[in-house]
Amino acid sequence: MSHFSTLRTKITDAEILKNSLRDLGVSVKQNADVRGYNGQRVRADLVAVLDGEYDLGWSRNSDGSFDLIADLWGVAKKHNQTELINSINQKYAVNKALAEVRRPGLQNANVKVAVQK
Repeated sequence: MSHFSTLRTKITDAEILKNSLRDLGVSVKQNADVRGYNGQRVRADLVAVLDGEYDLGWSRNSDGSFDLIADLWGVAKKHNQTELINSINQKYAVNKALAEVRRPGLQNANVKVAVQK
């Protein structure tokens, strides 16, 4: 029986996700296995290699969004999974917004970004 859960996300840009994970000090692998309970593994497009025996992975859907795949019980043994996933989502959102602001045509725009906690 698999311990892996699949959660829908709003993440659509693999490069921004990779950079966001690296910004948070998390190493990233592409097309790698997500480690789960009792040596179980599942393949994902991007894998955040976490301390311990468990990882987070993201697999692209046909609509371009990514699903988060993880053994959440295992991740929670060593990490506060809610804080970890929230910090990844927040970093991704900030990096995505900054990338949009840097798009051609917006160079001279006066943009103010406010981050609330």
